[in-house]
Amino acid sequence: MAKKNKKKPMLSPSAQLGMIALLIPIAITVCVFAFFAWKELQTLPIFEKIAREKALEEIQQNFDMKIPEQYIPIYVAAEEKYGVPWTLLAAHHRIETRFSSMKSLVSPAGAEGPMQFMPCTFVGWQHPSCSGLGKGDILKAELINPETIKKYGGYGVDANGDGIADPYDIEDAIFSAANYLSKNGAADGHIKQAVFKYNHSDEYVKKVLHYFNLYNDYHDELKEAVVYKEK
Repeated sequence: MAKKNKKKPMLSPSAQLGMIALLIPIAITVCVFAFFAWKELQTLPIFEKIAREKALEEIQQNFDMKIPEQYIPIYVAAEEKYGVPWTLLAAHHRIETRFSSMKSLVSPAGAEGPMQFMPCTFVGWQHPSCSGLGKGDILKAELINPETIKKYGGYGVDANGDGIADPYDIEDAIFSAANYLSKNGAADGHIKQAVFKYNHSDEYVKKVLHYFNLYNDYHDELKEAVVYKEK
């Protein structure tokens, strides 16, 4: 049987080593380029958006009930105007109506809207019908009229500029709550005092402060993530 001729390598061992020596720097260069290209891609808006959404979702997992994202920009806008931490407004909203998710936004005592204002607090205790718990006998046209509210010294606010201050409108309600808390010390750091003025109950204060402290641990992160997402 004839012996098969062994194929000689196309490159000698020394040539192969030389080729490897040439390819290693090229491979390193490609890897470095790919690394920095990926880093650059991560700065693109789409990647930043994905990262922020992921961060927001991770933060929300720390809460027994997620803060609805659509409300955070309203809390933040109220914070900027009245100096009340937006996380405090969120805490009140959580306690009062579970972020407006309750079937009825009118309490047995007569408090109304997402932030549960007594009509006399909203329109002003100088209204002739106001006494007792503050339900009063106030016509709706009076309750939502900014001029009437100004006349009677109420806390109701027309936040969205539609000409009415409506305790059932989410923007008006949150801004009105911020107005009330601000004028009762929250803007000056007297948080507990302001919360007690909102509802004269130690248990209520305890609950609101619990959520305020919980949310406040993520004050800047949540604000940044949601406000950026709105852009």
